[in-house]
Amino acid sequence: MESSLPVVECFHSLQGEGEHAGRSAYFIRLASCKVGCPWCDTKDSWNSELHPQQSLIDLSTQTAKAQEEGAAFVVITGGEPLHHNLDDLCKEIRKSTLNLEKKSIPIHLETSGVDMLSGKPDWITLSPKRHSPPRLDNLLSCQELKVVIQNAEDLLFAKTMADSIKNNGKIKPQLFLQAGWENEEGQTLAIKFVKNNPDWRLSMQTHKWLGVL
Repeated sequence: MESSLPVVECFHSLQGEGEHAGRSAYFIRLASCKVGCPWCDTKDSWNSELHPQQSLIDLSTQTAKAQEEGAAFVVITGGEPLHHNLDDLCKEIRKSTLNLEKKSIPIHLETSGVDMLSGKPDWITLSPKRHSPPRLDNLLSCQELKVVIQNAEDLLFAKTMADSIKNNGKIKPQLFLQAGWENEEGQTLAIKFVKNNPDWRLSMQTHKWLGVL
């Protein structure tokens, strides 16, 4: 059982990307990532030994406080959060945020999908990486597929991911392309593709444009 986890940061802000962009959210950024995307904007999260352990009780208490202050959901992100078993963390969060209607705060997970799923999240944003593809069971379980586009090969990968879901008889999740930050080629490719493929939407990193944490 996990009693604590390495944490890079926790903060209450707005979700900046994807289906829930613009909504109030509490973020728990866990340390550790072996996926190693060269364009990653949180490389400081890769080495878990550089970040302090926080108890699950503290993390769940902080989430409950954020819920009281207006957070609509909690986002567990990283790093790669599924490098850790999230079962106990999610249990503590659900216990600490249970309201009078017997409902707890929704738990959203942002993952590349390389590891076994844990924690039974309410919403999975799968952001698969071409150099380290996701597990098929995670691909088939996500509510949101969000692929970062740096070049034409990433577009082909995005289509392959969506086709894999369709070919396995699953209902397509929300489909998003997100251009790499300050990547003109990725932006041009993503916009052109979305214009010609109505099943897909463009995800913008609105928090960066707004200068919001």
